[in-house]
Amino acid sequence: MDTILDHPRRSVVSYVRRGSRMTASQRTWMQTYGPRWIVDVAPGDLATMVAPQPVLDLTQVFGRDAPLIIEIGSGHGETLAHGAELHPEINFLGFEVFDASIASTLGKLAATGLKNVRLVVADAVSGLTHLIGTHAVHEIWVFFPDPWQKKRHHKRRLVSQPFVDLAADKLTRGGVLRLATDWDSYAEAMTAVLDSDTRFHLSSTARFTTRPITKFESRAVTAGRAIHDFAYVLEELS
Repeated sequence: MDTILDHPRRSVVSYVRRGSRMTASQRTWMQTYGPRWIVDVAPGDLATMVAPQPVLDLTQVFGRDAPLIIEIGSGHGETLAHGAELHPEINFLGFEVFDASIASTLGKLAATGLKNVRLVVADAVSGLTHLIGTHAVHEIWVFFPDPWQKKRHHKRRLVSQPFVDLAADKLTRGGVLRLATDWDSYAEAMTAVLDSDTRFHLSSTARFTTRPITKFESRAVTAGRAIHDFAYVLEELS
């Protein structure tokens, strides 16, 4: 199986691609459990991208027909696994670009034996564009995306009008776009985009209790940063 490191790098992406060295355990998890939970997709010409291809047959991928939740940047899989364990009636698909994070997620899935989770090792924007059909997703989760703090890098932030347009194309009517960030400026940018989009309605700013408190979030709180949660409901189809 090719890894995401086998292809040329993108020049501009919505995340920072740091080192992806894996521990011995992570390599074992990847080799042993990858075929069970990772969805094989055709790679694009650039690193982490997905080539144009037929959309996924989700019933075949999961072995059943069920509502779909997608997590973008699923990291080490804490939220993905927790949500899947709480809601066995829902299918969960995680997009993540880092091999080490995917491997750690596989370790969690193997330990719990969860059957309602699949992973795609690819950039989520590319993956959503080419792999997911129109209005096929019940919720999209974007928790703590890279904030790109410097003003000159704000254009690289994931949550922008093009992404909101993509989410509106993939969500069902009544579907939910859930966001969380620990950076005030990013929270303001998120609401600026979505509050002005008449297709979406802000339904909640309460903490999403399905999201477990990870070490990352705990460090943000310790550093004195507020956690901002948003749930936007798609009321009008594109």
